[in-house]
Amino acid sequence: MAAHLSYGRVNLNVLREAVRRELREFLDKCAGSKAIVWDEYLTGPFGLIAQYSLLKEHEVEKMFTLKGSRLPAADVKNIIFFVRPRLELMDIIAENVLSEDRRGPARDFHILFVPRRSLLCEQRLKDLGVLGSFIHREEYSLDLIPFDGDLLSMESEGAFKECYLEGDQTSLYHAAKGLMTLQALYGTIPQIFGKGECARQVANMMIRMKREFTGSQNSIFPVFDNLLLLDRNVDLLTPLATQLTYEGLIDEIYGIQNSYVKLPPEKFAPKKQGDGGKDLPTEAKKLQLNSAEELYAEIRDRNFNAVGSVLSKKAKVISAAFEERHNAKTVGEIKQFVSQLPHMQAARGSLANHTSIAELIKDITVNNYIEDCIARKHPLIKVLRLVCLQSVCNSGLKQKVLDYYKREILQTYGYEHILTLNNLEKAGLLKPQTGGRNNYPTIRKTLRLWMDDVNEQNPTDISYVYSGYAPLSVRLAQLLSRPGWRSIEEVLRILPGPHFEERQPLPTGLQKKRQPGESRVTLIFFLGGVTFAEIAALRFLSQLEDGSTEYVIATTKLINGNSWMEALMETPF
Repeated sequence: MAAHLSYGRVNLNVLREAVRRELREFLDKCAGSKAIVWDEYLTGPFGLIAQYSLLKEHEVEKMFTLKGSRLPAADVKNIIFFVRPRLELMDIIAENVLSEDRRGPARDFHILFVPRRSLLCEQRLKDLGVLGSFIHREEYSLDLIPFDGDLLSMESEGAFKECYLEGDQTSLYHAAKGLMTLQALYGTIPQIFGKGECARQVANMMIRMKREFTGSQNSIFPVFDNLLLLDRNVDLLTPLATQLTYEGLIDEIYGIQNSYVKLPPEKFAPKKQGDGGKDLPTEAKKLQLNSAEELYAEIRDRNFNAVGSVLSKKAKVISAAFEERHNAKTVGEIKQFVSQLPHMQAARGSLANHTSIAELIKDITVNNYIEDCIARKHPLIKVLRLVCLQSVCNSGLKQKVLDYYKREILQTYGYEHILTLNNLEKAGLLKPQTGGRNNYPTIRKTLRLWMDDVNEQNPTDISYVYSGYAPLSVRLAQLLSRPGWRSIEEVLRILPGPHFEERQPLPTGLQKKRQPGESRVTLIFFLGGVTFAEIAALRFLSQLEDGSTEYVIATTKLINGNSWMEALMETPF
């Protein structure tokens, strides 16, 4: 069991165990020794579900990354390909299988599609003459992966582009399937609220799937009270702004991948006297970041300006704890001190790591003048974020300004980026003003998106995550909880896409009778991605003393402004 998945009202270990069981069952079908050939993108998400020890228990002896030509030599009976259903990967698999057949002796091949089987991919394998080589061709429904006690992600890197640019609903179908799996494990969710076109489609898919399974009634007492489905394009502004929470800044600057971050090694080198800084490590420092680490759980969602004081207090507490050893006189006292030592040493190591990370972040400064950034040839992604930010806040740019930015970007960074600019226009991030009314001031005022005098040390409002800006998406969730969306009907009509409410009737005996003071549990699903700053804001709402709602967050992908922009950029051939 992963302890950090079970600290909240919803025990996400139940989901983790369900997907682990499905994996074990598949591995056991392939009797004998095994080698797994991984689609490289899947190794990170799988690491959150099953460590190598579990695979070893089921006779997995070797693991390789999926690459062209021959596989490395392995004396095993079974070769299993774990892959996403992508046509280009089928070509590599066919190359691997054909080279193994020539090598001999005969192996048993199997393929596991994650998260769905694809007829197109199987047809490609057939055309390449290898489909018959596979004994098992199955799918592994890894739709939602538990990252933390209140966080789930599909880690579908192309979801936003597919939904909003290409009109491809595959990731929406996977989202609906993932939600049906959650309902099978945690009970039917009585109320579904949504905002946006994609949200409407996911809700429709869920209702249709439920109708198709009419035979069996879900008899599990519901854990969730509400589901809120939110389209990313309802709030395009939030991911463009620089996150100012500790975890958000780590992600902005270094990128957190599947709960791990790689950091420059020099700040983590042990300081030795008189070595003059020789032999500094060259390999990046890799750290896991989740709530299993006590200190990280405490500081991850704080505004970065409030982190220093927490680290300082922690340092004094740890130092005092180590000084206690001088006061231990009796055998019992010494024994007690020794028993606490591992925890104290872990706390000291954790403090050292986060002090180093804070120093790294502090060293980085941001310059926000667009023309200046282009002239100095700052990274293109930074420039695009700033231009899009200006466009979204002003309901578009004046045609003259838009043409100027486009011309400057193409002349400075290369004309191949015209495709990227086209994508940003399609996504609604970059557009000319149409002469209509700029609705942003109305939205900002009604939803109180800009707050003066924000207390970053002891916040009282979600706007602390951006030092004054409240994420629109989270404000919508907050207002749904109390006083309800009827109070903001005008704004909901201005924002893109429909807003709706659906009720899923529960069998008699499963209706929830809420105890006085008991908060509701709302599952909020971001279709198109969510940032760590938005997650921090929702956690803040969950922890409010007079808060009426506790949130569990699900998403198609954990994003920051850079990774979101990258997903929309076209790489020219």
